[in-house]
Amino acid sequence: MTHPQLVILAILVATMAMFLWGKWRHDMVALGALLACVISGVVSHSQAFSGFAHPAVITVACVLVLSRGLQTSGAVDALTRMVLPAKAGITLSLGALVGVSALLSGIMNNVGAMALLMPVAVQMARRLSLPPGQILMPLAFGTILGGMTTLIGTPPNLIVAGFRQQSGLQSFSMFDFTPVGLAVAVCGVVFVVLLGWRLVPGRKQSGVEGFESDAYVTETRVEEGSKAEGKSMQEVQSALEEHDAQVLALVRHAMRMTAPNPHRVVRAGDILVIEAESESLSKVLSALGLKLEEAKEQEAQDDASEHQQSAADENAESARHRDNQPRPSVSQSPADAEEEDPDEEKEDDKDSGTSDNEIVLRELVVLPGSSLSGRSASELLLRTRYGLNLLALSRQGHRSIKRLRQTALKSGDLLLMQGSKEAIGEFAADNSCVPLAERELSIPNTTKAWQASLIMLFSVALAALGILPAAISFTLGVLASMALGTVAPRAVYQQIDWPVIVLLAALIPVAEAMETTGAASLIAGVLLNSVAFGDAVVGLVLIMVVTMFLSDLMNNAATAAMMCPIALGTAATLGVSADSFLMAVAIGASCAFLTPIGHQNNTMILGPGGFRFGDYWRMGLPLEILVVLVSIPMLLWIWPLNGG
Repeated sequence: MTHPQLVILAILVATMAMFLWGKWRHDMVALGALLACVISGVVSHSQAFSGFAHPAVITVACVLVLSRGLQTSGAVDALTRMVLPAKAGITLSLGALVGVSALLSGIMNNVGAMALLMPVAVQMARRLSLPPGQILMPLAFGTILGGMTTLIGTPPNLIVAGFRQQSGLQSFSMFDFTPVGLAVAVCGVVFVVLLGWRLVPGRKQSGVEGFESDAYVTETRVEEGSKAEGKSMQEVQSALEEHDAQVLALVRHAMRMTAPNPHRVVRAGDILVIEAESESLSKVLSALGLKLEEAKEQEAQDDASEHQQSAADENAESARHRDNQPRPSVSQSPADAEEEDPDEEKEDDKDSGTSDNEIVLRELVVLPGSSLSGRSASELLLRTRYGLNLLALSRQGHRSIKRLRQTALKSGDLLLMQGSKEAIGEFAADNSCVPLAERELSIPNTTKAWQASLIMLFSVALAALGILPAAISFTLGVLASMALGTVAPRAVYQQIDWPVIVLLAALIPVAEAMETTGAASLIAGVLLNSVAFGDAVVGLVLIMVVTMFLSDLMNNAATAAMMCPIALGTAATLGVSADSFLMAVAIGASCAFLTPIGHQNNTMILGPGGFRFGDYWRMGLPLEILVVLVSIPMLLWIWPLNGG
């Protein structure tokens, strides 16, 4: 074993270990691997960033933008409205949903397809009286299966096509993946719809009612001379955090302000609406010298004279009636704020300005790559920027309101938010979240929908017919989308999943170094001699199974980039066509069904489905076995080992 081989293998092992550890993002690990290769000399300085010009990277970025055009124009909503039945039974409803998801994933980014259909899936689960997980997991698996049917369906297919081109052959075309991919997708969808969904654990529904806790929402009054008087809302909230409590609203002069501005000063007579665990409620009251509003009213009644008892009872009844009604809220202009409190005229007041009957609870799923990942609620300035309250979160089926302000959010978390519909919608759009509220399909802009659809079809046709390379045809499609306004020019760069782009661009030179140093051939030789014993068919199965296993544990694009050189080395060692081995990598990298971390769509359903890490293999393992049983014969038929 040569020194360059030792170096690249050590970097490869360390990179895989970092991927599996999961402490750092995949793009950070990939960049670290690339820099290690450059510093050690196995990748030249001039080739360090060549991956950013790779056609696969360009194509992935362009497909993400074109997918956004299909979403925002309403083209996907129109298709969904036409295809999904409104009153069918479980089998037909699930079949239509999973079938549509697979179809969409073949022509657009499968994460985008998943995000569009998740609210529909939750609504369907409620209609069919099923736990949402039994609809969400089939949906996620359907989008993954559909992605393997075309060149643009999933990044691993583009990576595989790029490695074929680098090996001296032509790149795979748009529909070269279709014969095998379609057979696998159809068999997989049929399995999921008829049998697979029954294997999904029926976790308790994670609707708003599923956020169970012993929390109380209580009205407390600020007394004269209490510790809370004169403090800012931020100071009050900091004191409450020590007892796992938070302020939901402030009532002043019968005006209720949801998510009050952190700089607002608390006065005597204010009512603070506080959420706290039952065992912490007394500590909260004593910490700030607050008094339960109900108790305050009772004291007033006790002080009433005997001959006024009747009137007092009547007043108390009226007060209770008023307390049971939603308290109105007002939108305060700067002038209003000055009249109410001259000392607060410099506040940037962003108290919620909607009436209580417009304040809603909404569940939001944190998407992979969201800006929320790794950040706590206290860092997000939810109240200052959006006028929102974070009430609870669900992670892997565990729901809590404790320590929300300090808990770092993760992909797949389910957040229970309180605020106006507009504010929640703005927050979701800004931070890559999917609302799980019952979703009405939007009325599409017919002109834009047709334009977006035709642009996508035109781009696909140019690439499929070989008129232009895929990267060029889809770049042309992006330019047309910007010119026609199906994607706003200012929003183009926001639609690109930059961590994925950096991951691909960084790993491509690393994967090429595996091939040029001979490390890939060395690994292939070990696998063939020790496991496959020189049998090409066994070697083909081995490549697919190993790729599947790695894809279940790390990013599928990273898996494809690492396994392609090994697949090429295996084919060269056996003296057979490399096409079947590369296709095996494409299928194996796409079929990550055993864990929530193998694919972004699996991660997205973790919170909404109330799933645990070990829930996925129950349907995923039989599905992966089915994929191997269907794909190997198809590969040997469509892409024979002798290259015929």
